[in-house]
Amino acid sequence: MTIFKTSFIQVFLVSINTIFLAKGLYIGVAVAGFAISYYWVGNVKKANIATEKERIVYAFGAMCGGLTGLLTTKILL
Repeated sequence: MTIFKTSFIQVFLVSINTIFLAKGLYIGVAVAGFAISYYWVGNVKKANIATEKERIVYAFGAMCGGLTGLLTTKILL
């Protein structure tokens, strides 16, 4: 679950930041950009994925994070 959570949060933040950038929402870009960097630095050592199963779980978490980021910005904006 940790691998899924790591990729989910990272891609979620990148997704919402991309939309904030496209819409020119400065505060959203600033907050999401800070959160991306802060979270990434804390988890960079956890991204060492060895098995095929772990890679699939990581990719699935990234996919869900991206979709949730899009949904969140659709709801908020």
